Amino acid sequence: MTTTRKLKLGAMLHGVGGNMAAWRHPDAVADASVNFDFYKQQARKAEEGKFDLAFVADGLYINEKSLPHFLNRFEPITILSALAAVTSRIGLVGTLSTSYSEPFTVARQFASLDHISHGRAGWNVVTSPLEGSALNFSKTIEEHPDHAKRYRIAAEYLQVTRGLWDSWEDDAFVRDKASGVFFDPSKLHRLDHKGEFFSVQGPLNIGRSRQGQPVVFQAGSSEAGKDLAAKEADAIFTGHPTLADAQRFYQDVKSRAVAYGRSADDLVILPGIQPIIGRTEEEAERKYQEIVNLVSIELALNYLGRYFEHHDFSQYDLDAPFPDLGELGQNSFRSHTDRIKKEAREQGLTLRQIALKEATPKTSFIGTPERIADLIQEWFEGRGADGFIVGTSIPNGFNDFVDHVVPILQERGIYRTEYEADTLRGNLGIPVPVNRYVKQPVNN
Repeated sequence: MTTTRKLKLGAMLHGVGGNMAAWRHPDAVADASVNFDFYKQQARKAEEGKFDLAFVADGLYINEKSLPHFLNRFEPITILSALAAVTSRIGLVGTLSTSYSEPFTVARQFASLDHISHGRAGWNVVTSPLEGSALNFSKTIEEHPDHAKRYRIAAEYLQVTRGLWDSWEDDAFVRDKASGVFFDPSKLHRLDHKGEFFSVQGPLNIGRSRQGQPVVFQAGSSEAGKDLAAKEADAIFTGHPTLADAQRFYQDVKSRAVAYGRSADDLVILPGIQPIIGRTEEEAERKYQEIVNLVSIELALNYLGRYFEHHDFSQYDLDAPFPDLGELGQNSFRSHTDRIKKEAREQGLTLRQIALKEATPKTSFIGTPERIADLIQEWFEGRGADGFIVGTSIPNGFNDFVDHVVPILQERGIYRTEYEADTLRGNLGIPVPVNRYVKQPVNN
C-alpha cells in the first residue's frame, strides 16, 4: 500500500525573534522571550494549525552585543514542560548541548518531558559552537572543544543517551498490588558504557514513554553535522537561501542515511523559513521594510559578529570588500560562515552589504498567502524539504501564516486537516524504536 507524502510543519517559538531590533516594532510584545502567556498563545495557535511541533532554540553564551532574545529568555526544558500542560497534540522540541551537559541528566530530562507530554518530546542536539560557552562551565576558552571533537563527543553522547532510554523494557513496571511486585527485574538493564568521553553505568531512573524514545533533531549543516544527522537523527533543522541549495542538501543527507543502512524516509528534513505575509505583494514588502528600518548598521555588525566567534567588525571599512578572515568561524557556525565568505567573494560584496543582508535577510518567502503556499509546495514537491520550521520577527506574522497560508496548503491536499496521531513520532511518520533488549522473533 502506498501513502501520500504529507508536508510537516514546526513552529519556532522565539520570543521577540531572531532580529536585533524587531522588539521595537509598535505591535511587538517587547518582553515576549520571558512571557509565558505569549508562548502559550503561540503554541496553541500552532496546534490550531495542526503543526507537528513547537521548537525552542537555545545557547549558552551571551555578551552585550547578543540578540535581545538571547539576553533574557526561558530555558527550553522548563518552558516546554509548562507548554505540555496547556497543549495536547503538538510536539515539543528543545535544544540542549552535548558539549556542556551530562548524558544521564539530559536523558532523564527529556524522558521526563516525554512522559509529561504523553509522548510528544524531541531533543535538538547541538554542540555549542561559541567558545565563550566554556567560561560558564568552569573551563577556559582553550578548553572549548574544536569542531571535530565536538561532533565526536556528540556521537558518543547520543549512543549513551539512547542506551539509557532503553534501561527499562516497555512492560517492566508490573505494579501488581496483590503480589507486591512493582517491577520485573529481568526487564531492567544497566548500560555499563565506557567510551572515549563518557563512563555511564545506568540504569536510568525513568522508563520509556508511549513513543519509545524522544525524537532526536540535529541542526548542524557542516560535513560533520550532516554525517551525524544521517547516522543518528530522526529530523534535521536546516536553512537554505534557494531551492537548488535545499535540493542538494536534501539529496546529500538522504543518501548518507541510506549508506548507513537507513531508509531515506527515516529522516525528516525541515528548513527554517521566516515568511512575511501581506494581502498584496506591496503590503508584504512594506512589512519587511518596517523591520529593516529598525536595524542600524551597528546592530547589523553585532549580529554578524556572533557567527564569527563574536568578532568585532567595527574595526573595518564598511564600504570596502568583506575582510579576509582566514579560518575565523571554522570552530563556530562553520557551514554558515563558509556560506557568508563564499557569497562575499563571489558577489564582490562589502562589509556593509553582508552585515545588512545577514541581519535582515530578504528571502523569497515574502508575499501574498498564495505566493508563500506556492513556494512551500514547490520546495516540498521538488524534494528540497519534507516540511518547514516556521518563524517570524513580524508581529502577528505567525498568526497570519496559520490563518491564511495553512488553509491553502490543506485545500491543495499536501497538508493535514487533522492530526494522524497523538505522539510526535506518530505525526512525523517516524517508527517507534524497538527496545534494544527485547528479543526479536526469528523469521523462518
